[in-house]
Amino acid sequence: MFDETIRAMLIEGTWATLYMTLVSTLFGYLIGLPMGIVLCITDKGGIKPNAVVYKILDFIVNLTRSIPFLILLILVMPLTKLIVGQSYGSTATIVPLTIAAAPFIGRMVESSLKEVDKGVIEAAQSMGAGTLTVIWKVLLAEARTSLLVGVTIAVGTILGYSAMAGVVGGGGLGDIAIRYGYYRYETGIMIVTIIILVILVQILQGIGMMLSKKLDRRQV
Repeated sequence: MFDETIRAMLIEGTWATLYMTLVSTLFGYLIGLPMGIVLCITDKGGIKPNAVVYKILDFIVNLTRSIPFLILLILVMPLTKLIVGQSYGSTATIVPLTIAAAPFIGRMVESSLKEVDKGVIEAAQSMGAGTLTVIWKVLLAEARTSLLVGVTIAVGTILGYSAMAGVVGGGGLGDIAIRYGYYRYETGIMIVTIIILVILVQILQGIGMMLSKKLDRRQV
């Protein structure tokens, strides 16, 4: 059905999509994980309540998450060009993907950490554990399964965002689907890119769920 050139293009697009997704997820967690931790501990009832800090971060998260990704992609083009040197392509798309992913990840991390039994936290504090110790050895340790499930959700979401970036030449499978499947009316290419995207999501989420089950002490 497809010649060697099309097959090579699809393979390259698949790797570009994985590259954008995984690197953006990494950078998203470098920003979103600390953000989620701060949201958790500064909220009312947290181990270090601080209404001002919480409200500022909460506003930033809500504001960023309320902007549709395609609009955000266009809005941050000047910043993307400043950082990467161009506003199109796979590497350039990592910038808006990270900006979109970080607050989403931060909210998921906050939710996961708030699931930790307060009794465990209080027990650690009663034994003299400091804030950093409680965060590292109690909050993150107890919520690790939920956090890993959150990673699988984040990867799937970011992969979907990366496909949307194809509308403005973001590279990857989304770009192929738009340029060849939509603009050139190549329905076959469109269908194949959709199938590959679905397979990628299933594989990545399957790996994440398998790891989360292995780390879940309740399964032992």
